[in-house]
Amino acid sequence: MSISHDPLASEAVSWLQKEIQSTIKCRLDQKGEKNYWREALVGIANADDPLFLKLREVVGPEHSIPQDLLPEARSVIVFFLPFQKTLGRENDQSTPFAARSWAESYVTTNRLIQDISMYLKSFLEKEGHETVITPATHNFDTEKLISGWSHKHIGYIAGLGTFGYHNLLITSSGCCGRLGSLVTSMSLPSTKRPDREWCLVKAGRNCFACVAKCKYDALHKTHYDRHACYEQCLRNDAHYDDLPLVDVCGKCACEVPCSYQIPTRLS
Repeated sequence: MSISHDPLASEAVSWLQKEIQSTIKCRLDQKGEKNYWREALVGIANADDPLFLKLREVVGPEHSIPQDLLPEARSVIVFFLPFQKTLGRENDQSTPFAARSWAESYVTTNRLIQDISMYLKSFLEKEGHETVITPATHNFDTEKLISGWSHKHIGYIAGLGTFGYHNLLITSSGCCGRLGSLVTSMSLPSTKRPDREWCLVKAGRNCFACVAKCKYDALHKTHYDRHACYEQCLRNDAHYDDLPLVDVCGKCACEVPCSYQIPTRLS
């Protein structure tokens, strides 16, 4: 499913997807790592989109806008690396902690997001465009648990998808994956945002499959407790203490109707 009906935007997205897939292939060839990902998705936002200012209301008053990172910002590029379905199934079946493969993929994907961002930054700068990359994760207030640069909200602005009841971004390849983004002075055509809700609950269907997957008192039909969620993420980190920081969980994203696609029916 295309994320844009603008031919120029589609051309830019295709070019970026090709470059990202090439970076992934090079990393796999050179380092022999597991291939945790399906084909990458890309969205582009105009740095002057008024929704960026809205993030200071929706996310937090200290959320950055593109010009905070790069005064000459013209565009924001966002990419989504969807996980292989086997990874989601393994995480769903592992109890009470996240699957080891899920924790390991978190570390590997963070490095990959950095590699992709650095490659695109280098390429764009060679073309004469200033570019600033953003960290893949841990750019949030650890007490308030509010991000200073929310990739999922930036992804929404860039047309990659809509928010699910689990507070994750549902893309055309589902919500099971990771996001990265960078800000550039290059002017690129924006991709179109979806014109309907992709979350079944938000579309008026009786789903709540993500709520049923959360066994940690974090996600409820009535509310979301971000602190309870993060406490479970830290438990997983402690469980896998031989790995770098892996404050992850992902249960609500795995083996639900929106895990790997735009949901069309209840599973």
